Amino acid sequence: MVSARTSATTPPGTPKIGLRERKKIQTRQAIRRAAYRLFEEQGYDATPIDQIAEAADVSPSTVFRYFPSKEDIVLTDEYDTVLEAGIRARPAGEPMVESMRQVTIEALRKITAEDRAELVQRIRLIREVPAIRGRTAENIARDAAMISAVLAERSGRPADDLELRVISTAILAALQEAMLSWVEEGRTTDLEALIHQTMDVLARGLTL
Repeated sequence: MVSARTSATTPPGTPKIGLRERKKIQTRQAIRRAAYRLFEEQGYDATPIDQIAEAADVSPSTVFRYFPSKEDIVLTDEYDTVLEAGIRARPAGEPMVESMRQVTIEALRKITAEDRAELVQRIRLIREVPAIRGRTAENIARDAAMISAVLAERSGRPADDLELRVISTAILAALQEAMLSWVEEGRTTDLEALIHQTMDVLARGLTL
C-alpha cells in the first residue's frame, strides 16, 4: 500500500526491536535506497538486481532473501506492524475512517525528508510500471484483512463479514487514490489536506 506504511517511528508501547532485527531492517533499507537511487538515475526496467546488490554492497542472493522480486523492493517495507499498532491504539468506539485518518496523518508528520522522497518515487513507480501496479492489489488485500480483523474485534462480527471487507478495502483504495492524485498534481496540494478531503468523502457516505 502507498498510504500509511511510511513512518519509521515506533508508537509508544511497541516492544523494543532487538539488535538482530535492527540489522535486518538496516540491510533492507540499504537495498531499498540503493534501488530507488538507481531507478531514479536509469529507470526501473533498466536496473537489474545485480546492480542493486552492488550499490547496496550485498550479494544478489541477499537481495532476493529480503525481496523475492524486484517489485517487492518497491512494495514492501518493515512498517506493517507500525500501521497495525497505530490502528489498535485508537479508541475502540472510533469509526475506522477516523482511525485511519489519524494514523495516516501522524505517520506523514513523522517521516523524514528521505522517506518522503522515497514515498514519491514509490507512487510514481506504481503509476508507471505495470508489474508494480498489478502487485499493489496484493498489498491492499493484506492490509484490508488486517483492518477487517480490527473491525471484527470492535464489532463482534466475523473477520470475513462482507461489510467489514467493503469498509476496509474502500478506505485503503481511497488513501491510494489520494496519494496518486498528490503526485499527479506535482505535489502542489498539501498531502495532509488531500488525506482529510479523502476521509471526509468516506465519512459522509460517498455522497457529493
